[in-house]
Amino acid sequence: MAQYQTPRGTYDILPEEMDKWHELEEVIRSTTKKYRYQEIRTPVFELTPVFKRENDSSDMVNKEMYTFELGDTSYTLRPEGTAGVIRSFCQHKLYGSMEMPAKLYYLEPMFRHERPQKGRQRQFTQFGVENIGIKSPEIDAETIALGIDIVKKMGISSVKVLINTLGDDESRSNYRNALKDYFKPHLDELCADCHRRYEQNPLRILDCKVDHDKDIMKDAPRLSDYLNEESKNYFNRVLSALDHLEIPYEVDDRLVRGLDYYTHTVFEVESTREESGAQATIFAGGRYDHLVEYFGGPELSGIGFAIGLERLLALAEEDHHEFKKELKSDVYVIGLGEVGSEPLRIAMKLREEGFNVDVNLSPRSLKSQFKSAERAEATYIVIIGEEEVQKKVYNLKKAGDKEQVTVTEEELINTLKK
Repeated sequence: MAQYQTPRGTYDILPEEMDKWHELEEVIRSTTKKYRYQEIRTPVFELTPVFKRENDSSDMVNKEMYTFELGDTSYTLRPEGTAGVIRSFCQHKLYGSMEMPAKLYYLEPMFRHERPQKGRQRQFTQFGVENIGIKSPEIDAETIALGIDIVKKMGISSVKVLINTLGDDESRSNYRNALKDYFKPHLDELCADCHRRYEQNPLRILDCKVDHDKDIMKDAPRLSDYLNEESKNYFNRVLSALDHLEIPYEVDDRLVRGLDYYTHTVFEVESTREESGAQATIFAGGRYDHLVEYFGGPELSGIGFAIGLERLLALAEEDHHEFKKELKSDVYVIGLGEVGSEPLRIAMKLREEGFNVDVNLSPRSLKSQFKSAERAEATYIVIIGEEEVQKKVYNLKKAGDKEQVTVTEEELINTLKK
């Protein structure tokens, strides 16, 4: 008989691990609620042009997308969350019905065909936020603060913010021209992907993992030298807002991020633990000025970030975060002898009263049932034998105690409630 396993780059989340996922998801939902974000859910696949926009140079678009065709139509499994959210924002004209800025978050699976490694899978779960409609340095700072708030609530304290600005359209255009002039005589020293990036978006060359440590990279022009005054002032206000929030940061003028739609502020929040190694980035994002227009909406700016939940959970475990166990039993109901369905009936009654209840529904010894109650970490144990059924009473004891009391159904419920 064939034995099938998960496809490479995917994995099962087993029941014993779900407590951790639920706790993280609850932290995300409660924190976004405090910041007044609303959840949005978009399809797992979209029309390919939603992600593969004209002349896009990012590796995600050019190398990592799962794309398939049905008839004459090309579809792509969602590799990132922002594009689908902005498509939905424009399709449903939320810019006309929501208070600006529109604050949206998503918590959904993503798909990228890349080499699987620790903390990086081909199917992964991503949480992200999009703050759309108002362009403000203070909103940029608040967005970063939201992500750090979630990270700290998961017990991860050793973090730093790397931040940079890509400037406005004029600044980036001047910088792109400078990079093309600089790299032109060095093209033979660059990898094949960088040849493509040179034509599409030379800023991507600075993000190359292959050529990153070459001398030509170290001597490349700096974006800060090509920023106009408006872009400089905007970035300085972002940094000032972070100072006011007492969020430490480090300006990294080589930080450009992996997606082409970013403008102005870009950032990455990293773990400073040595053990994190290549998987140090916890969440990252930036501002985008033209994405809403691409999808047919008005001229509105937005900013967002994304966190991979698998990576965040791994870092929380490394920092010894104490996860709560959510499936403890309040009550374990034991049945002995010919008691019929009375254990099930009283278990259902207690569940109606709001208790988490386990009940034994098969012929087993008293000893084995007590072991099950112990494994369920039950706080109280109810014992029902043939005599108790006849007298319509129940034996109640607290786990670990030798003494037990005999109570009626009403007394049982009242005692447990106390």
